[in-house]
Parts: sequence; structure tokens; C-alpha cells
Amino acid sequence: MGKKAKKESETPCKETFEALPVEGKTPATVVLLLSSPEEDILIKACEAIHIFAEKGDENKVSLLELGALKPLCQLIAHNNKLVRRNAFMALGIMAINADVKKALKKMDVIPLIIDKLSLEEDIVVHEFATLCLASLSLDFICKVQIFDNKGLPPLIQLLSSPDPDVKKNSLEIIFNLVQDYQCRVAVHELGGIPPLLELLNSDFPVIQHLALETLQNVTIDKDTRNTFRDDQGFEKLMDILNNTDFSDLHAAVLCVVANCLSDSESVQLIHKDGGLMRLMDFLHTTNKPEIQSSAVKCIARVAQSSENRKLLHELNVEKVLVELLSVADVAVKTSTFQAVAAMSFHLASKDRFRDLGGVPAVVQGLSSESLKLREAATQALSNLTRSNCLNTFAVYEAGGHEILVQLLHGSCPSTIANAAATLGNMAGQEVIRCSIFSHGAIQALVEPLKSTDTQVLVNTTQCLAVLACDTEARAELQSAGGLHPLVDLLQSYHKEVLHSACWAINVCASDEPNAVEMCKFGALEMLQEINQSVNRSSSFSKMAMISLLNSNLSVKYSLTGHLASTDIISDGFYDAGKVPAGHRILTLEELSRQPVNQHRPIIVVNPTAEETVDVPEERQSNPSEPDTSSKGERRVSEKKKDGDKQKDESQPASPTEKPWKMMDDVSLQDLLKEAKKSILPLNDEREQYAALARLVSEAMGGAVEMEKLTEFPWVLHLSELKFQLQSNVIPIGMIRRGIYCHRALLFKCLADCIGISSTLVRGEYNRAWNEVLLFSGNPSSKGRSSQPCRFIVDLMHQPGNLLAANTPAAVQYQTI
Repeated sequence: MGKKAKKESETPCKETFEALPVEGKTPATVVLLLSSPEEDILIKACEAIHIFAEKGDENKVSLLELGALKPLCQLIAHNNKLVRRNAFMALGIMAINADVKKALKKMDVIPLIIDKLSLEEDIVVHEFATLCLASLSLDFICKVQIFDNKGLPPLIQLLSSPDPDVKKNSLEIIFNLVQDYQCRVAVHELGGIPPLLELLNSDFPVIQHLALETLQNVTIDKDTRNTFRDDQGFEKLMDILNNTDFSDLHAAVLCVVANCLSDSESVQLIHKDGGLMRLMDFLHTTNKPEIQSSAVKCIARVAQSSENRKLLHELNVEKVLVELLSVADVAVKTSTFQAVAAMSFHLASKDRFRDLGGVPAVVQGLSSESLKLREAATQALSNLTRSNCLNTFAVYEAGGHEILVQLLHGSCPSTIANAAATLGNMAGQEVIRCSIFSHGAIQALVEPLKSTDTQVLVNTTQCLAVLACDTEARAELQSAGGLHPLVDLLQSYHKEVLHSACWAINVCASDEPNAVEMCKFGALEMLQEINQSVNRSSSFSKMAMISLLNSNLSVKYSLTGHLASTDIISDGFYDAGKVPAGHRILTLEELSRQPVNQHRPIIVVNPTAEETVDVPEERQSNPSEPDTSSKGERRVSEKKKDGDKQKDESQPASPTEKPWKMMDDVSLQDLLKEAKKSILPLNDEREQYAALARLVSEAMGGAVEMEKLTEFPWVLHLSELKFQLQSNVIPIGMIRRGIYCHRALLFKCLADCIGISSTLVRGEYNRAWNEVLLFSGNPSSKGRSSQPCRFIVDLMHQPGNLLAANTPAAVQYQTI
């Protein structure tokens, strides 16, 4: 028999230890217990952390530093209900702290929390889960995570929870979410309006306020407003307004009411049920400034459409608003001014406000210390005075224009824009315009021209266009330095700013000094560029261009090569030659500063010597040099003092420079006297033109045969004059050897001076000619043409001969 086998040892003992009481005296110990596999220990550890965290932020931060957050986030998904509940309680309390919240954002905890919002879950879990989400939902990224993880549906369900804390927390999360459009629409689509309306009946003011604030956000959307209206939401709001026990809610209610009154359709339906009348009655009965202010804002909101304004006018809303203007509270007055501004788009309301004495009350608001109130008052006056003559006089009689001019110096762009608009409306009346001007309005408008605010620029330029309708105002604008910033606005790509600037430039260019200065600042080049643009060109820019050219004939002739018979040449006109488009045409002053060069001379017309320009001292007269001018010609520019030094064109004028007064062009004066003496007495127009042509020809070297034109020494003569005068600028009367361009200019000048019509047209290669209109046939004959014919005046070859336009002889005269 074999040996007996050894008996195997039995299995380990299955008995366990009895339950041991666990005590953690330090937070670190309790945090370690969160990793225990024992559910009882976990329950007690979570409970201890909750109690510890409730005692203050210091404890919450301490727990965070000890690493409590991660295990707590894991325990909220524990199978044991008590573990989950206590973990949520601890996590919810800790999440209130900013540092804890920052740490939670880095963990993917939001899906776990949302998963426990189901109705089957413990109500305590709901409370602290929503508390945690309420804290996190203040952050944009967390709001997106809540929405993307479908957190809205369970949150809307929890609005009907029996626990007020759950309601409050859920409502707070939804309020934070509906700040964004996507969430606002989702709340409506998920049926969130009825439970929100139900919460208005809550016994807890904090819940009522939150519900109203949430409704205020969601009713921005039109579809939501329709649902809100269908669920009798407006009626519920009006019931709250009529209940004095809920006066603390009235301001918030009115904010929601304002949204409900945003579109005409809603207003019509609400009005049909008596809602608007109830709102008007409420304005009469309430005396709390905050409530009054919010109620008036509702009126202003209603008045945003023409249909609604008509409706409010029929309800005599103007009377209510004028009464509120006497309220001392700034917020109420501000809201009332805004409502007046909105209602003033209705023509009948403008008159009603004036008849009720509302205009002086609005003018008083201009002197308020409140920036917002002044802004609202100026907006109201701007609308009240637009296209209403009687209201402009009402503002004027109340002294409003004086204060409005002062407000142009302010810092608030809206106030400046409104003040400028009102002054522009008022300046249409001559009496008022003169008074506005006398209070320094032109000077005050210069600084706003440099603004970056588009509405300020539009209103300021439009105001200037109305004010600058007389020479004195335009002269003041120039002396105040307003032309440069005005011209700079031509660089704007804002359509309305550009149009208004062009309009103002068109008005200001009525005076030649203004036109010259604006051209100096580049207005002409900018307008040329604008008018060549498909997108920027307009009737305004074309009108400004024409006005500038018509007031600056020297520039017009250089640029277009044509002066009409209505373009009357006056003192200071100069011919600088043909200038390519886009190049700035220098002023006579600038040209006179240039050193003598080899280019063609600048021919100036100056019979009465009123043109004054600054010239370097070295170009003044040298008394020892003999006067070589003939027939009483006098020198109009003089040699350098030392004779060997010239100034560079770009070099600024030195302090020693003296104003140089251009001397009389005596020869031109003599020619003018001769023209008046010998030509004006002639009765026949043809004889007048022929006689003037012969006078011009004789003054500039007489007739020149076509074949001998190249032998005519006009180039040498002009070079000698430039050298003699030490200037590129030559008075036309000094020219004794002139060809087409010189003779045509002199003909035009004399014709304009003695009052007979003539054009001046520049051709190519120094050709220029004059066109005149004459009737064909004998003036007394029946066969005389009813339409005048164009003729070219021959000043060169057969002086006095009139060449019918477009004939071979005329074409030959005009071309080489």
C-alpha cells in the first residue's frame, strides 16, 4: 500500500472585521479617504468635505490644493445614491469658489453633471448639480459645453421642480445661456416659455426676478414673442403692473413689455385688447422714478414704427410725455426725451408737442449736468425741428440755439452730432441763421470736422452747408481754418460723409478765395479721382467740382482748356498752361516764388493790381537798374538783391520776406480804356468783335502771315521779359510779340471787361481761339436766322475776320 497523502490546508477564513469608526482630524486625511473602496467611508468623507467647504473660501481652496476635486468628480457618477448625493453636495459648494471653478473648467465634468439631471435622480443631487452648473455657466466655453451636451431640456424640466432651490439654480443657468442667440431660440423651441411664465407666480422674489430677466432676453426673438403672446404672457405682465404688492417687479416687467411692443403686429394685437391704454394709465398712476423711466422706454419702443406712432398719437401720448418733462428725476427725463425724439418722426406729434409747451422744456434739458440727458435732449430737438419751421422758431425763442452752439465744443459725439443737426435745421431761417452765426457757430464747427465719428461728420458738414450761404460766413470758415479739414473729408469712403462734404465744398466754393485755398489743399485732384470712380462718383461730387472750377477760372482753364462766355475773367487770373489731370495746379503765389526757369511763362491778368502775393526779398526791385519797359510799362517783379542766388522752390519763406504787391499793368489799363472808347460806341456786334480783334493784334505785334509765322520772334521776346522781370510771371499787357494763346487771352480779358460775350478755348501747340455767337444775315432783314451761329475770331493773320465754325478756314486757324 502506498504512503498516506498529506491533507491539504483549508481555505482562508471568510470572516471580516467589525465596522471600525473612522475619524479624520485633518483635511488631507479626509481627501485620502475619497479613494477608499468602502462606500460607508466614501459617504462620510464626502459629507465631511461638504461641511468643511461650507465654512468659507479658504477651506475650498485648501481642499482644491489637497486634490479633492478629481475624486469628487469621479464620485458623482458612483452607483451608490448616498455617495453620489454627498459628492454632489461637496462639489456644488466648492464650485462657488473662483479658483475651484477655474480648475473644473479643465475637467470634462459637465457631461457627468448633466447626466444626473434626470427626474429620476435625488432632488438633493438636482440642487447641487444645478448649483455647480450655475457657477460654471458664467463662462462662455462652459455655456457652449452645456448646450452641446443637451443640458437645456433637463434644465427646462427642472423649472417645474417642487424644490425652490432647484428652480432658482436651473433658472440662473438658463438665464446665463440665453445671452446667446442660439440658446434663446432653443429655449423657445423646447417649450420653455410656459414654465417661465409659471415662475412669475413664485413666492420667492429672486425666482420672479430671474424669470423676468430670462423672459426679457428670450423675447428679443420675434417667434418667441408670438408664443409669449399666445400664452397670454402680456396679460400676465399687465396683471403684475396693476398689482401694487408686486411693485418691486414693475421695472423688470416693463423691460419685457418693451420687447413685446417691438413690432407693429404685436402692438396692434395688444392695443386691441386694451393693453396700450392700460400702459398709459399705468404711467399716470405710478410715481416711482425707476418705474416711470421703464414705462416711458416702452412708449419709445412702441414709437419705432410709423403705424405705432399714429396709434400713440391717437391716444394723446404727447400730453403724458410733456407732463413727465416736469419730473425732477434725471432718468425719467432722459427716457422721456428719447420717447419725444421717437414720436417726433410723426408730423402731427411735432405740432402737438409745441402746442403743449414741450419745446421750451426740452431746451431746458440742454443745460443739464447729465451727459445722457443732454444727448437725449439734443436728439429730441433734432427730430422736432426737422422740416418744421414753427418748431425751429420755438427753439430760437427759448434760446436753444445759443446752448446748442456751446454743445458743439463737448466731448460726446452723439450730442455734437445732434446739436449740429438741430442748428442746421434752424439755419434755414435767415433771422435764426444770423443769430446762430453771431454766437460763433462757424468757429465751433471746425473741430467736429476732424472727428472720427461718421454721424458727427455728416451733420457738421450739412450744418456748414446751410450756415455758409453768405460771404461773411464763408470768410470766417476760411479764417478759422475750417477749409483744410473739410477738404480732407473727400478722402472718406463713407458714402454719406463724402456726399455731405461735397455739398459743403460746393457752397464754400462760391467765393474765389475759398475756392483757391481748397484747391491748394488738393480738393480738385481728390474730386477728379472721385468722379472717375464708379463707386464714389455722385451728383454731389460733380457739383462740387463744377463749383470749384467756376470760382477759380485760372484752374478751370488750365484743367479744361475752356472758358465759357459766362466765365468772366477778373484780376488775378493767370494762364499756367495745360495741366494733366491729377496734378495740383499751383497758386499764383507759389508760382511767383519759383526761380526763373526754361518753361513757358505764366501770363497774368491784373489791370487794377489788387492781387497781392508773398515774394522773396531777393526778387524785389533793384533801384539802380534802369526801367526798360515801354509805353509806361512798370515792373511787377524784380531782380534778386545779390543777383547770384535763387531760392529753391520747396524752401519755406524766410522771416525777412515781405509781401509783394503786384504793380499795375499800365499797358493793359490803356488797352482797356481804348477798348471802351473805340468799341463800345459801335452798334453792330460784328463791328465790335472785328475792332476788338484789330486792337488786340496791334498790341501784340500786328498781323502775321501764315507762311512767316515761324519767323515771328515771340519766344525770344517772352524770354527777354522773364529775364528782365526775373520772374516766370509776366503781365499780359507787357507782351508786345504774342501769338494765338496770348492774343486769345487778351481778347477774352478785354471782351469781359467791356461786356461783350466771348469764349476762350485752348488747342494744341500754343493754339488758342475765341468763339463768338452772331446771327446770320442783316439784323433788319426777314431772312435773319433765329439761331445764332458760332464764329472763330481771327487775331493772327487777318485780324478782325470772323471765321464760321467748322469751316476749313476755321479749322486751319485752330490747328497746325
